[in-house]
Amino acid sequence: MKAKRTLKLQRAELDNVHKVAPGDKVFLNGYQSWTETKEFRLTEKLRNTKKLPRGLLRQYAFDKYGDASFFESKSIPLHGYDFFYARGLGETFIVNDNYSLAYAVFTVERKTGKISVFSDFGGITVAEGETVNLFSYYKAADYESGLEMFNRLYPEKETKKIVGYTSWYNYYQDINENIILRDLNALDGSFELFQIDDGYETFVGDWLDVDGKKFPHGLAPIAKKIKEKGLRAGIWLAPFVAETKSAIYREHRDWLKKGDDGEPVRCGSNWSGFYALDLEHPEVKPYIAKCLKHYADMGFDFFKLDFLYAASLNRYEGKTRCQVANEAYGFLREVLGDNSILGCGGTLSNCIGRFDYMRIGPDVSLLFDDVWYMHMMHPERISTKVTLKNTVYRSFMNGRLFGNDPDVFLLRRENIKLSDEQKRALLTINALFGSVLMTSDNIANYDCDQKKLLQEALELSKKATVTGYLRDSKWIRIRYTIDGEEKMLSYDTEKGVLQ
Repeated sequence: MKAKRTLKLQRAELDNVHKVAPGDKVFLNGYQSWTETKEFRLTEKLRNTKKLPRGLLRQYAFDKYGDASFFESKSIPLHGYDFFYARGLGETFIVNDNYSLAYAVFTVERKTGKISVFSDFGGITVAEGETVNLFSYYKAADYESGLEMFNRLYPEKETKKIVGYTSWYNYYQDINENIILRDLNALDGSFELFQIDDGYETFVGDWLDVDGKKFPHGLAPIAKKIKEKGLRAGIWLAPFVAETKSAIYREHRDWLKKGDDGEPVRCGSNWSGFYALDLEHPEVKPYIAKCLKHYADMGFDFFKLDFLYAASLNRYEGKTRCQVANEAYGFLREVLGDNSILGCGGTLSNCIGRFDYMRIGPDVSLLFDDVWYMHMMHPERISTKVTLKNTVYRSFMNGRLFGNDPDVFLLRRENIKLSDEQKRALLTINALFGSVLMTSDNIANYDCDQKKLLQEALELSKKATVTGYLRDSKWIRIRYTIDGEEKMLSYDTEKGVLQ
């Protein structure tokens, strides 16, 4: 579109770009890393936090993790972002290539199978004579040719597969110097990365304040020991947020992003409750840069940056959410230079060309589908069941948009409620489909069987090539080759086990 005069662009929509038959399956890419993503049938629904009691939403802000707080619909229809395909009688593959300006949101009418696409521009100004690309998408005749087209649009790039350790999924915030050094010393030559996760800081947002009771010598000596062991040193931060117990929240309330109601923008219920920082405040980006550089100067060269959706949870005047996320993620890359970045909890299309690795599913849960009441909550909830499906269905992005991080595998027998068969499935699928293979286990406790499973998975990660997958009712049939031999696995998505 070329503007004949200065105008404000609110919304662009294309109606009925495709139609699917009742038996077809449609791939809908969730809003951010953790959002449930898979091939949906027209009979399925998305979880809708708008149906939760208002008291729950006020207390826990479940609607803030995804797009529920700003998706303009009384109900939440089947919808996805930027990448769409259909499999069945009417096959197609559509990709938004305008993600630096606005997201393409694909909606599905469950009764008719009609697919439409829209972009919410939210009133950005278009000057006279300026040309704006409303939609840039590519439609293919069938899934296979669509995938070929996607592969031409996003050629395979050199993505180093990495094997590592992260402290989170065993101890969560209850880490200390002794635990970290003990698990570091347990790692063998199979590992390349050791990452300290959440829990080293006093409070989220106060990244320069390390908890002196947990880490009396600080993190610098630990970073040095990690390097001396020949490993890369990783550190976790959530750069765009601050929790209510933090000094940042208490002493710099003006740093918090304000919503349309004039109140700080809440991002969810983690920790003591947490809020988005205002990226247009003159002191916020310099503070974030100072924190990131502090750890880079200390010797950390692998950064897991989390809760990235907070950057664009609320609008900035004259910009789309997509533009805000694009600029925010670009800022992180500019600050960290050649250091590796693993993004998490972010909008995937904005990470292209920004991050080396990207989480593509929710957190792994220690119980296969987490506790029962969480099933009713937001689509970004913690769930091993959900994240394994995300790992498969977002696998076409791996090595092209970024290296996919499917989250951790866990083989330990203590402090976990996954069955042995579920652990095996988690390890196998992560090894086949991901570029990051991480654990939070103290591998010094592994017995011979556990060590053998890990070595088999390392071989899969190095040598196997997935050649296809199909959803059949509750099963996903996975084909792959290894050492010239073609093999097939059937994964039961309901029970979390392999055949």
